[in-house]
Amino acid sequence: MTVSPQVAAGPRPPSEHPAQRRVLAVLVASQLVSGVGLTAGVVVGSLIAEEMLGSTGLAGLPTALFTGGSMLGALGLGRLCQSWGRRAGLGLGYAVGALGSVGVVVAVAADRVALLLPALVVYGAGTATNLLARYAGADLAAPERRGRAVSRVLLAATFGAVAGPNLVALVGGAAEARGIPGTAAPFVLAAVGYAVAAVVLGTLLRPDPLREARSWAPPPAPAVARAAAAEPADRAAAAEPADRAARDPVRTPGVATGLWIMVLGQLPKVALMTMTPVHLAANGHGTGAIGLVVSLHIAAMFLPSPLSGLLVDRWGALPVAAASGVTLAAAALLAGLAPADSVPVLAAALLLAGVGWNLGLVGGTAVVTAAAPPARGAAVQGLADVGLSVAGCTGGLLSGPVVAAGGYGTLAVGCALVALLVAPLAAWAARPPRAAAGGGPLPPPGAPRR
Repeated sequence: MTVSPQVAAGPRPPSEHPAQRRVLAVLVASQLVSGVGLTAGVVVGSLIAEEMLGSTGLAGLPTALFTGGSMLGALGLGRLCQSWGRRAGLGLGYAVGALGSVGVVVAVAADRVALLLPALVVYGAGTATNLLARYAGADLAAPERRGRAVSRVLLAATFGAVAGPNLVALVGGAAEARGIPGTAAPFVLAAVGYAVAAVVLGTLLRPDPLREARSWAPPPAPAVARAAAAEPADRAAAAEPADRAARDPVRTPGVATGLWIMVLGQLPKVALMTMTPVHLAANGHGTGAIGLVVSLHIAAMFLPSPLSGLLVDRWGALPVAAASGVTLAAAALLAGLAPADSVPVLAAALLLAGVGWNLGLVGGTAVVTAAAPPARGAAVQGLADVGLSVAGCTGGLLSGPVVAAGGYGTLAVGCALVALLVAPLAAWAARPPRAAAGGGPLPPPGAPRR
């Protein structure tokens, strides 16, 4: 019988850990309130930059800055989780995100670009924590339910993320009454949401899922078991792949594949999402229409999570990843072909882009989780999300100049071409593997459980 990497790479408990339901409940609660912070930079970041910096070409700068902050946050928080556990790492990440959100509000109120730019970087730690929390949902999950556990945590962020843009008008009015520009309202919501999430995790996430998971003794991986039974002359050669994975886990096939799946979905999604509000505003649409389009996009980023998780658990991560690339490419082309005055078509395009991104994120996460060495799992997950942030930063930086030089349609075509690279990558990773010495063929990363 073929053994899937989900089983081979992690603990194999006889049943679901008794603390898993409590852990998921706490993670869901924290995501419900922190989700409002996800949309702050998306809804008004580009508009604030265009207003304060006076240039459409620099409208993507806030996205680049907070995704850069997300990159640094993912790297640091992944290592912190590895050393201190999920409770300390995720709680600190949300607290730092709340501090950055307050900094953005103060910068906008005082019209200080010098404060705005670093505050956006610090705010990025909150968005990094939102995404890193999905791994905590899988720490204590049974191997055959990891995809659904990840998707449940992602889904919880939907409600706050969708509510956030629709609360902008209400919070904006209250902010303006206190002398704060209405454009800063989403960051007020982010500060409150991230602060509450930090308190929820710091007080209620017990037991710590990552520390608890380490108490399970994982079964020996097939290659390691064969090496132990081999003759001394063959033992070193048989154990070499496992040793190499322990030394440089990001370069192992499964981790690298999962990382590229997520990166190739993140870059075009962020680029398209960053410039669509600017595109709408340039064609006479107000904040109400922009907020609606962004809300639908954010909803589509997370609402399909249960279906994505189910598909990953049943069919494997690689077919789901291939579907994500095709879906994202179709969304980008639809956005590029949409009439400039058609809010419904642009909304449909961004909705489809959100679905494609979700399929790629859940699929890529499943591949990384299955392939990461247990002893360094949290650190590797943080490094994988660094790749996500680099892709987002790149998309945000390039989107403004591309639109300024060639228009929104040119950006959309470029996004489609990048997204289409996911399908051949998934096909390459799913190719029949070489047979391992002394045993049957090994399954590709992300194969479904048999």
